[in-house]
Amino acid sequence: MKSTKLYFYDTPDNKYSVTALLGAMESRSELFEEIDVGFFSRPEELEENESELQRYRRTVLAFSFFSSQLWDIRDMLLRLRPLLQRCRGVTVGGGPHVSGDGERSVTLLGLDYALLGEGEISFPALLSALLRDEDPAGMEGLCCYDRSGKLVNGGMAARVNIDGFDPVSPRFRRYGPLEITRGCPYGCSFCQTGGLCGHQVRHRSLEHIEEVMLRAKELFKLRFFRALTPNALSYGSKNGVEVNLEELEKLLQMLRRVLGEQGQIYMGYFPSEVRPNNVSDETLSLLKRFVCNEDIVIGAQSGSERMLKAAHRGHTAEQVYEAAECLLRHGFVPNVDFICGLPGEGEEDAQKSVEMIERLANEGCRINVHAFMPLPQTRWEAEPAGKIRQCYIDLLRRLTPKNVVYGDWVNQSAQGKKMHRYFTTGEL
Repeated sequence: MKSTKLYFYDTPDNKYSVTALLGAMESRSELFEEIDVGFFSRPEELEENESELQRYRRTVLAFSFFSSQLWDIRDMLLRLRPLLQRCRGVTVGGGPHVSGDGERSVTLLGLDYALLGEGEISFPALLSALLRDEDPAGMEGLCCYDRSGKLVNGGMAARVNIDGFDPVSPRFRRYGPLEITRGCPYGCSFCQTGGLCGHQVRHRSLEHIEEVMLRAKELFKLRFFRALTPNALSYGSKNGVEVNLEELEKLLQMLRRVLGEQGQIYMGYFPSEVRPNNVSDETLSLLKRFVCNEDIVIGAQSGSERMLKAAHRGHTAEQVYEAAECLLRHGFVPNVDFICGLPGEGEEDAQKSVEMIERLANEGCRINVHAFMPLPQTRWEAEPAGKIRQCYIDLLRRLTPKNVVYGDWVNQSAQGKKMHRYFTTGEL
């Protein structure tokens, strides 16, 4: 019998991270000689299997989560703590929230081990240390108490070569959107991507993407490709800002060759988007030849030039209008993201966003409305939650019946207030 049971917290919000970690574990196949892997989405699933867990020498629960999930994770850890004590269990956390708030993830949330940054190397390394009964404190990319009770923060994990790790898991038959680029050069004030993955873009090579696609086609009868990337038009770009049409075309040609004429290619739609300043007749003509998605997501975030500069967006309001017009001209439906209540937003700024939203909606765009939520490891971590001004409320009332606006701004506004209290006071 194997010595360790590893359970992943596996939900629709976390499944991409779980698949990536499983792929990383498969690069260290010797781990499976001692580890049985399972998945759970509700604490009841673990409680009902306590007799099985008691048979193992140790139990490891692994969580990867966003800041908006913090309170759900806290409640789950509190509930499962007695079970973990009986089953010699430890908890490991990673993902956007833990990477940006590692020390409090241990001291306040109660995780035993907090993985900081990219986990393809540090997660298997931690598992290996636990199997050898070693104290992993001090390991790069890990925050935890050492055996003397001292909190030790090993800092962010080193950036990995993403070609060195498969983003799929043949052993567990897991395949999802394929990450083609990691990192973002812009460093928007509200976004964690630059802090988590760096400002230097790293592209998965065409050769590795093709290799993964061919194996996935053989194993899973794969007939589609969905890109996971901060900017679908940045593939092959040296700096992540200028478009490299030649490399982008090579990628799309390869995908078509692997998938065949009946295969479906999705780029520029969830879980990826495109930047307004990269939209042009040339880029859209290229996409139109290959992709099957009719909608393309672009991030506007605000109609105010002042707020765009404060957010370090790297594009202008006029470029948003130009991008939307270009998308419509090429037969795409623009899905345009906006964030209400950005820090420092005044009434005049909000009115400019309202004007942009109304104009774009009237032209045939769909609008995805968010409320600003502070996130760790961003410039605006300590800023209050976004205020949904009356001008926004009036606009949304007008547009909602027309089915041109969507989003979860009400819940995000409430969630943002809890997150602001936590980031500024530590109160959970």
